[in-house]
Amino acid sequence: MKALHSFGFPVLRFNFRGTGLSQGEHDDGIGEVDDARAALDWLDREFHLPLVFAGFSFGAAVGLQAACPDPRVKAVIGLGLPVLPAEGHGYDLSFLQTCARPKLFISGARDQFGPRVELERLVNSLPGPKKFVLIEGADHFFEGRLRELREVIESWLREIIATSSS
Repeated sequence: MKALHSFGFPVLRFNFRGTGLSQGEHDDGIGEVDDARAALDWLDREFHLPLVFAGFSFGAAVGLQAACPDPRVKAVIGLGLPVLPAEGHGYDLSFLQTCARPKLFISGARDQFGPRVELERLVNSLPGPKKFVLIEGADHFFEGRLRELREVIESWLREIIATSSS
């Protein structure tokens, strides 16, 4: 959130239904994709700017489903993308095979839901442009590594902005 905001992007950060103090009930990723679409619609209505989507963990898995096909979204970021099932939930990430947006995937080297081999296999199978960054020593929540996480995002955004303006 801070990395995107530092580039002047308006940022909307929210919990999906039933998480934290949010209202509603978890909908196994179905209604949550609709929630992400509604958030993209709101950002577009309020700011009329190109959109960059960033999601963490479950938010990446379901939010990327809404962001990838949306022509208003110029780039997507998946942080701690869960490629292994957790708590009985697995994610169908096959939609990423048609995601033509610039994509950045960042994971911790000790992420129990995103092992390096599985993430590399996924990212290597995707169309470009794409980038995968592994933060050594980081877990799923990037505990103690948020500065490095922000630096990776800021560097990638500089690349994307420079590429789109040339």
